[in-house]
Amino acid sequence: IHFIQLLPFSFGHQPMSHRTKGTSAAVQDGSRAGVIRPATSLPHIPKASSARPCLLVALRPTNLQQERERFFQSEFTYEPQFEYEEAELSTVLDKYREASDLFLQQVTEILPYFNFMTGGNVLPKSQVWAAVRKYLQKEGCVGEVVVRLSDELLSQAVMVVENCRPTLTINLSGARQHWLEGMLRHEIGTHYLRGVNNSLQPWASSERRKALGLKGANPTEEGLASLHSVLLRKQPHLWRAALLYYTVHHAAAMSFSQLFHHIRRFVHSPDVRWEYCLRAKRGQTDTSRPGCFSKDQVYLDGILRILRHRRAIDFQLLTALGKVSFEDMERLRPLATLSRTRIPHFMMDTDRYQAQLNHILASNELSDAELQRLLP
Repeated sequence: IHFIQLLPFSFGHQPMSHRTKGTSAAVQDGSRAGVIRPATSLPHIPKASSARPCLLVALRPTNLQQERERFFQSEFTYEPQFEYEEAELSTVLDKYREASDLFLQQVTEILPYFNFMTGGNVLPKSQVWAAVRKYLQKEGCVGEVVVRLSDELLSQAVMVVENCRPTLTINLSGARQHWLEGMLRHEIGTHYLRGVNNSLQPWASSERRKALGLKGANPTEEGLASLHSVLLRKQPHLWRAALLYYTVHHAAAMSFSQLFHHIRRFVHSPDVRWEYCLRAKRGQTDTSRPGCFSKDQVYLDGILRILRHRRAIDFQLLTALGKVSFEDMERLRPLATLSRTRIPHFMMDTDRYQAQLNHILASNELSDAELQRLLP
């Protein structure tokens, strides 16, 4: 099946952004591009009607590098004063101003694993390209996704629609030998393929989603993608989602420098601590004041809700339905178009997949009884 047949294409009910600059039909590295196959093999995706930049771009400080240098030169005492291209962010920030503490106990049990985790060596670009090409072949989508390498991302990777093309940007510093496949499962095997499937469904438009009264898809979407990041690891600890949750919680009551020193108990590297604090303080201008951007708590929240209901969820159907919450699955089943949907290779064996989810639960010292108590 040629991807071009799936138009019109939508990654969801709003302009797609799952975080963003390396191939597919075109491999890009900075300003240089090595063409693997003709750009005409890429799908054309209609631009979103909004001319506003995607959320995570808008929340990237324009003076980021200068403030980072000042912070490090002050021996971690200076409170960064961030500036943004978008003058008015209050509407967005109001939505993500409140931090949750629902899973704080579970987080404190997961986080001690952080300093024992290593993703192995950072891969050279040639090996990154080879791994990406191999993964795209596994999912049958070579030539469909533009992939770029960057050293400027605030996250490990991001999938967006850019110039009407599905575009995956990989953070070079996060492209490590033991983590890269998991990242590709997260971005391509989950976000991208669910986006493809979503484009086939009656609820592909925001108007139809609203008419059907669908729940927000983000907890399920990000929870599923986060589980897929660790699915193939021998020790699938959820430390990244846990640390994001924990950092956001404390950012709500701390300044940037206080938060930076507070998470040192779990994260020794100043460079890594900076990245986590920066994510938690996105959108803030004067970081001497308490305040958080709570969107990053959605990863752990989504993970634990999926694990809580994992035995009742038909995961292949959930993927085929596209960008929907697992809570809406059964009522959408009769309306769904399933004939041309695509399932990632690692979800084909349902018994193995369920066993892997059970292993994630046990590896993070979680229990069904605990999740049922927290999420009745």
